[in-house]
Amino acid sequence: MNTLIAVAIAPFAVGDELAQEVAEVVKVIRESGLQNRTTSMFTEIEGEWDEVMRVVKEATFVLAGKGIRTEVILKADIRPGFKNMINTKVEKVDGILGGRNSN
Repeated sequence: MNTLIAVAIAPFAVGDELAQEVAEVVKVIRESGLQNRTTSMFTEIEGEWDEVMRVVKEATFVLAGKGIRTEVILKADIRPGFKNMINTKVEKVDGILGGRNSN
């Protein structure tokens, strides 16, 4: 079943700058082959439920596997019969706003 998730996977209590650890997590997600997009606070991943959850687990264990306490925040949208929601949701809102986006 098609699933779109927004996930934040980050080390907990390792200092003020987390970019290196977050980059390791994002690398796993980007190399998964699933459609994804990273923003300043979350990474969205779209695919079949089991595939998406497998990637979340692998990305989480990049840090946890090193003994780093890891926080995972996840929001899921399961919408049977729909694909490419990672793009079409935003396109619908942009269309209502006359093609304007926040950039």
